Amino acid sequence: MQKFYTAEAVTEGHPNKLCDQISDAILDACLKQDEQSRVASK
Repeated sequence: MQKFYTAEAVTEGHPNKLCDQISDAILDACLKQDEQSRVASK
């Protein structure tokens, strides 16, 4: 299976920084339970 990695960066102090950390934590939790997880978050 081909894997795709995406990344988005915001500067320190940007209001979306906390939201990015939350969505990263959700993705990590899903992948821990199932490596084949498909997750869309914003």
